[in-house]
Amino acid sequence: MSATAVLTARALLLDMDGTLVNSDAVVERIWRRWADRHGLDGDEVMKVVHGRQGHASMALLLPNRPAEQNLAENARMLAEETSDMDGVVPVPGASAFLAALREVPHALVTSADVALSTGRMAAAGLPLPDVRVTAESVGASKPDPEGFLKGAADLGVAPADCVVFEDSGAGIAAGRAAGMRVIGIGPRAALHRPDAVVPDLTRVRVEPVPEDGTVRLHVG
Repeated sequence: MSATAVLTARALLLDMDGTLVNSDAVVERIWRRWADRHGLDGDEVMKVVHGRQGHASMALLLPNRPAEQNLAENARMLAEETSDMDGVVPVPGASAFLAALREVPHALVTSADVALSTGRMAAAGLPLPDVRVTAESVGASKPDPEGFLKGAADLGVAPADCVVFEDSGAGIAAGRAAGMRVIGIGPRAALHRPDAVVPDLTRVRVEPVPEDGTVRLHVG
């Protein structure tokens, strides 16, 4: 976007992969191997997997397979992902962005589990927010809004007063379904018409407003 948008919020809900952490290299490696094992087209698989929990992606890609098999294979893939941090780096601007949120209510809302989110944030050299909603915290994967609604509830902030940061179609849909505004990060986000979109976090400026407890987000 060329013009700068200004959004006002009371809390921020942050996706991890593609938003704070660039893990595309490992995601591509592991999911393309999975596609090969199941005789699926890797390019088509990659269109589905971003933003969702692994078992939810498998349910879309192998619709006739029992859920138990998807859950079991997802557990194995999570362990594989957690042991592979090669190429995991911060999204440009992520460190400064998180530093600017020290006095701003915010939560991590990720489809990764505790082990994977902890590992990837550490590999990228980023601090974990105090409030975290991971795969273990919810019963439904994005694009279901459960994770974002739980993050808002944990922070004690109404959904309408939250702004979501997301990169994927599933995540943007989840934020919208939660009744929240969404700032899209990166090229995947631009395809799904968030409220505002930027290439990375260097294009977001955080301005806390102590007088009323809000934060202004200058995006663009």
